[in-house]
Amino acid sequence: MTAASAKQAPTARELSAHHLAQVRAACAYIERMDGQSVTLAELSSEVGLSPWHLQRLFKRAMGVTPRDYADARRARRFRAELKRGESVAGATYVAGYGSSSRVYEDSHSQLGMTPASYAKGGKGARIAYAVVESPLGRLLVAATAKGVCFLALGGDDAGLAQKLRAEFPQAEEIARDEQAIAPALEVLLRHLAGEAPHPSLPLDVRATAFQRRVWQELLAIPYGETRSYSQIAERLGVPKGQRAVGRACATNPVSILIPCHRALRQDGALAGYRWGVERKRALLAHEARRRKS
Repeated sequence: MTAASAKQAPTARELSAHHLAQVRAACAYIERMDGQSVTLAELSSEVGLSPWHLQRLFKRAMGVTPRDYADARRARRFRAELKRGESVAGATYVAGYGSSSRVYEDSHSQLGMTPASYAKGGKGARIAYAVVESPLGRLLVAATAKGVCFLALGGDDAGLAQKLRAEFPQAEEIARDEQAIAPALEVLLRHLAGEAPHPSLPLDVRATAFQRRVWQELLAIPYGETRSYSQIAERLGVPKGQRAVGRACATNPVSILIPCHRALRQDGALAGYRWGVERKRALLAHEARRRKS
């Protein structure tokens, strides 16, 4: 390997105009196919690049692979059709899914609820929740039958319940049920006490392909350690994507189980946190102490 070939791959900003044009052409081709399956070989032939080279440039420029990009567009089209009032079967056809079973297989990762419930802003979802005292104030934990769907921290129970209802404005049922949520509460409280550094609970959350990748990177940060938004962006192959990483952290609905508090600015500043910077500081300080003990 030569010194030149050993250099780090170029960032999106450093890609040549020609290569950026090829990536844009690949995006346009995926969009023109309107949900139909596109192979990497077909796409690379369309834009005049080898499959390996296209995969590398596409991820560098867009932050996701061509397949992730196509999946995200299909899921977005599917959701748009549902919101327009189309039936699940109709939206399945329009979005380009091969069958309704494929939609339901993908619903956990793409939608977080069944497709029918997502169609009307959560209608059909049955959510149980509980609120308890925690080291960070009042803690609300909410879950569907699939898993934890929302966590919130605050000062009063009524305000936290209001945030939950705002997150799922048309859920079929949102009911306080301490017994149903007890197992999740036990895991979370043990985690906040430092007794369970790596809590494992099933989740029921919606995410784009990029959000999923950011959240996976957050989960990979060891207990008691931090990473900058820039470092996370670098690991994702989008060195200039720290703002996008920050947005993905800000939209995390289960912010303790997916530890967005471990993401900092490049200079070490805490930046924002959905439940307040002081809670972020407390979480990090507690994890650092427990890791040393």
